[in-house]
Amino acid sequence: MPRAIHFISGLPRSGSTLLAALLQQNPRFHAGMSGPLAGLLGALLGEMSERNEFAVFLDDAKRRRILRALFDEFYADSTTKVVFDTSRAWCARMPAIADLFPEAKVIACVRELPWIIDSIERLVQKNLYSPSSIFNYTSGGTVYTRANGVAGADGMVGFAYDALKQACYGTQADRLLLVQYETLTSQPARALEAIYDFIGEPCAPHDFQHVDYDVAEFDRRAGTPGLHTVRGKVKAEPRKTLLPPDLFQRFAGDAFWNDPQRLPEGLRIV
Repeated sequence: MPRAIHFISGLPRSGSTLLAALLQQNPRFHAGMSGPLAGLLGALLGEMSERNEFAVFLDDAKRRRILRALFDEFYADSTTKVVFDTSRAWCARMPAIADLFPEAKVIACVRELPWIIDSIERLVQKNLYSPSSIFNYTSGGTVYTRANGVAGADGMVGFAYDALKQACYGTQADRLLLVQYETLTSQPARALEAIYDFIGEPCAPHDFQHVDYDVAEFDRRAGTPGLHTVRGKVKAEPRKTLLPPDLFQRFAGDAFWNDPQRLPEGLRIV
């Protein structure tokens, strides 16, 4: 197991893959796209709960050791000193993270929700003949039904948004750093400096002119080519939205981290 583990979470289409691509430029770090550990942890918790007749053989100390062993074995072949494991579900698992890894921090990538919905719709329209398996929509729907699907409580955006709010307003918020997509793309050095300071690691040089990350086979199987592709220079790219005005406005006020009246006291954001 590496010396330290931290977590990347937050909202989809908000820069987590770009952030991982930048972090892995540091030879001390391992980072990548969303992996299976959060799902495995949830499955193990379920199987070790009282719903299983063999739970009588388990107490919390054993459960904790089993879960720690899951992480130890998953990263047993890593030669890096620091691991960043990525999943949108980690914001919903802050109490478990705090208990299993007392020194761990969570980096939550955030972005204004209309532009997240817009980004998803762009991928859908780009891959007309390869319906995605991850966006929770029917191929015969409209931009409205697709938005409703991803924004619902069990949709990829809705779940992540609710998990983010839970983390921000919860008792473990002190181990959370929000990284805005706008900061990461327009001021990447500032974003990384804040992350290094947050996790207590010495700063390292990064190349913002040449960033590369691609898992083409995974994206192809998900029916969403380009979902995790990052290439070239880090830069902000202003554009017009594809969403109808009323749909864009529906999500326009949901970025609570931009409102000082709604921002939890002491929450770190860059």
